[in-house]
Amino acid sequence: MKSILRIALAMTAIAAGAFCADNTLGTWKLNPEKSKTPAGQSKITSLTVVREASGDGVKVTVKGEREDKSKIDVSYTAKYDGKDVAVMGTGLPYDTVAIKQVDDNTLTDVRSKKGGKYKGSGRFAVSKDGKTATLTTKGMGEDGKPFSGTTAHDKQ
Repeated sequence: MKSILRIALAMTAIAAGAFCADNTLGTWKLNPEKSKTPAGQSKITSLTVVREASGDGVKVTVKGEREDKSKIDVSYTAKYDGKDVAVMGTGLPYDTVAIKQVDDNTLTDVRSKKGGKYKGSGRFAVSKDGKTATLTTKGMGEDGKPFSGTTAHDKQ
């Protein structure tokens, strides 16, 4: 009986680890005062990111505006498997993204532009209290120059 109980507990622990919670889900609003735009890009003045559970992945919708009045309106649905998916819409310099879940509060991604020079990576980390998140990005821009930036977000 003890061995059956041990096996059941071990399987429960494995299943819990395989299905991590995702504290990145929800609606996030950009805090422009705490954000640093990469050099050469128009500053984002407003941005709302909605992250919803979708099967064993996430559906992401992003809407906002830059200082030059250009609009950001994109969406994608991806699994946390690190495989490229198409980013639909306008306003961002990439058209594919691949995401992985590091832990309950952290995601990493790789972004690229098919047929272009843009290649970047990001790390989205939610604070322990769940009220804020920081996205740090770095990579090579479409102009062939390296970039880095940080955006701060408040949970809505």
